[in-house]
Amino acid sequence: MNRNELRKADINLMVVFETLMLERNVTRVAEKLFLGQPTISSALNRLRTMFNDPLFIRVGHRMEPTARAEELIQYLSPALDSLSVALSLTHDFDPTVSTMTFRIGLSDDVEFGLLPPLLRALRQEAPKVVFVVQHVDYWRIPDLLASGDITVGISQTRGLPANAKRKLLRHIQPRILRADASDTPLTLDEYCSRPHVLVSHTANISGYADEWLAEIGRTRHVVLSVPQYSSLPALLAGTDLIASLPDYTAEAMAASGQLFMEPFPFKTPTLDLSMVWLSHVDTDPAERWLRSRLEAFMSERLASPPSR
Repeated sequence: MNRNELRKADINLMVVFETLMLERNVTRVAEKLFLGQPTISSALNRLRTMFNDPLFIRVGHRMEPTARAEELIQYLSPALDSLSVALSLTHDFDPTVSTMTFRIGLSDDVEFGLLPPLLRALRQEAPKVVFVVQHVDYWRIPDLLASGDITVGISQTRGLPANAKRKLLRHIQPRILRADASDTPLTLDEYCSRPHVLVSHTANISGYADEWLAEIGRTRHVVLSVPQYSSLPALLAGTDLIASLPDYTAEAMAASGQLFMEPFPFKTPTLDLSMVWLSHVDTDPAERWLRSRLEAFMSERLASPPSR
């Protein structure tokens, strides 16, 4: 291996190349790297000269990679990951003075039910740190991690990339939320006959509860589908509507005293809430601190959230 070739390389060019492979659009690359479009175009010209290949060919509004570019990224991405790890070992992380911006992905139920107590604690522990939260679900997490739009995500997970790490935080216990108080929980017949609100990010009118009911030969009546949990308190108030949601989200909504939570009237499968990140940030001191705080406040190890 001729390491003299490395003298010709510019790490910034490699970052531009990797981002072009992900975004396939010069404008989006410029926005993501906080650079001007002329700078990205100039970097692409230098990359073409360096590798003696067009690398990207414009097709409509997209920049499609050549075969050489596809081959190069297989070597460059792991190298950049390793370099990021090496550089992270040269510095410590002090949350009390850090001004870092962390980009995290949270599913809607986690944002509503588990983020507030975490944020209250972190405002004391890391007052200058900035948190940018993006909505995620098990479809979006792999792409957002790969693009670097988030460094860690918390949601139910499926089909993770090979370089992803996953840590189980808690088992989700489904709960019923209702506005009309009762001394006795709903029976299965009552649960099936009452009108339901379903939270669906994909505008469906069928969810997990419908699958579970089908297994025991029952159905329910969904009369409203909404895209996020935060609208449920206003929607349920003063009605006979009920909603099915994770225990931690239901607890947060019931804390106001206007809504009431109760268990399902039939046995449900276990759902898992997990934290996911990519291996190249595994040893980064700042990311390790962030994951430790997310785990401390969002796992089920504690009977109640700390530091309220």
